[in-house]
Amino acid sequence: MGQPESRESPGSEQLELPPGQRLQRGWPVTHYGPVPKFKPDRWEFRVFGATADGDKHCWNHEEFAALPFESVVADLHCVTKFSMPGAEWGGVLARTILDLAPPSPQVTHVMVWAEYGFSSNMRLADFASERTVFATHQGGELLTAEHGFPLRLVVPHLYAWKGPKWVRGVEYMTADRRGFWEERGYHNIGDPWREQRYSYQEEPGDGPEL
Repeated sequence: MGQPESRESPGSEQLELPPGQRLQRGWPVTHYGPVPKFKPDRWEFRVFGATADGDKHCWNHEEFAALPFESVVADLHCVTKFSMPGAEWGGVLARTILDLAPPSPQVTHVMVWAEYGFSSNMRLADFASERTVFATHQGGELLTAEHGFPLRLVVPHLYAWKGPKWVRGVEYMTADRRGFWEERGYHNIGDPWREQRYSYQEEPGDGPEL
């Protein structure tokens, strides 16, 4: 999984950033496509694929909002080369979802699905990090629609594209499969500390063939 999380040091006077990154004050809006309109009566979060019990697990918006709320302080590293240090993210830990809807023992990767069919893949170990969070809040405030309301995934030790905005579900997979940007030239793993930005940088074993 690389050496990511111990290198983040919110509040440090000598904050270390991944190679090629620059310090960002504020939070730019970056995304592909239009901002979806949130319809709470139709919103559903699903966990499906290779679950331990073979069933699909679903929460409506009210049910998901009632899940245990946790806070995580972590940097955000965008592949466009800005880093936002020491952000406070609030929401539901990925580990909580894994506890409530366990994967089968054969699961090695997950695909995170968002609005418009957007997807991002990652190793199960990355998803299961104690600081991976389905965020509903940032800095104590609800996310704005432009920043992913009602739900975005934050995986602090990977580039930010690995954490989609407007998340709607997680698919458990027994083999790796590339997501939206990973099919379009981005690195399959996306570790900012190893500057894994693009697929041409991949080494054998980093991901499925393009």
